[in-house]
Amino acid sequence: MNDFVPDGTKVVIVTNTMFYDKKNRMTKIRLTRTFNSLFGAVAIVGLFVIGTNAYAQQEEIDQLFQLAEQGDANAQSNLGAMYLSGEGIPQDYVEAARWFRLAAEQGEARAQSMLGVMYSNGEGVTQDKAEAAKWYRLAAEQGVAPAQHMLGFVYSHGMGVTQDLAESAKWYRLAAEQGIAEAQYNLGVMYGNGIGVAQDYVEAAEWYRLAAEKGYVNAQYELGDLYFEGIGVAQDKMEAVKWYRLAADQGNAEAQRILGLMYHQGEGVPQDYMKAVKWSRLAAEQGEARAQSLLGFMYGNGEGVPQDYVEAHKWHNLAASRLTGDMRELAFEARELVAQKMTSAQIAEAQRLAREWDKTHRSEVK
Repeated sequence: MNDFVPDGTKVVIVTNTMFYDKKNRMTKIRLTRTFNSLFGAVAIVGLFVIGTNAYAQQEEIDQLFQLAEQGDANAQSNLGAMYLSGEGIPQDYVEAARWFRLAAEQGEARAQSMLGVMYSNGEGVTQDKAEAAKWYRLAAEQGVAPAQHMLGFVYSHGMGVTQDLAESAKWYRLAAEQGIAEAQYNLGVMYGNGIGVAQDYVEAAEWYRLAAEKGYVNAQYELGDLYFEGIGVAQDKMEAVKWYRLAADQGNAEAQRILGLMYHQGEGVPQDYMKAVKWSRLAAEQGEARAQSLLGFMYGNGEGVPQDYVEAHKWHNLAASRLTGDMRELAFEARELVAQKMTSAQIAEAQRLAREWDKTHRSEVK
């Protein structure tokens, strides 16, 4: 996810959290930490330990063990990485943690950061958020960008430390300035919502843009939102479409839904019912209820698809089961209007298809 060192070992942590955004809706933030900058294309005694698919010869591995046992911190760190990845030796998280600790206690920053990851995950050690934060801090203070990002994360959530949003923003900024896309996005969220910093939509847009240009999907979606509404940037719905499409191409259901709506309304793009159906369907298949409702509407009216009351009823039914409040009532009303044009057999078939869709997608739709 970041561009420090290509082809490195990736240690990924995925965490879901929630922030309220400017529209008072819940924005789900997928935070993915990738530590490929820590162990990338590192040559030890002629051996590319990480960053290559070549397998080490036993003699070279023996030399690495010898260096590590003699107290060489770099060798210890790389041996920890080998045990972590299973590259050249059997994967063993306990051994990985042991070697990382030996290197970390000598001040080896990569090992400190990775030991923090292992304590965060409870891999090879008993899970201990406070211990994780300790090692992240030691690495972060030496300038390790992923550790700075993780320290920002633990401060934002009070994981192993007292929650401190200003401290979180500080560490996210340090990581963001080193090019960590996830940190750039999280800093954008904080500026956009006034979390730990004074609210500043212009600043939010700049951090979102940096992350979006690296392909970070949530930042692409948020940047599209800002252009759509003209917040922090000059309103430009064509530019909004550009960023929504990039996010939609990566599977972001909300971006797909909005693209479907924009094509249906001809907003920022020429009106195109077939494209409206395409994007609405992609979002609807992910369980996005408003997209399901629009798809039902288009089937009912034959917009971009042949008119099909069974499909219309199915999608309205699915939408009504997921929406709340007034939108739920509108979906029920739309379903009943379609039902008035259907035979009892058609209604039964639509209900069967809705149940089947639910059964098939139950484990996929959050």
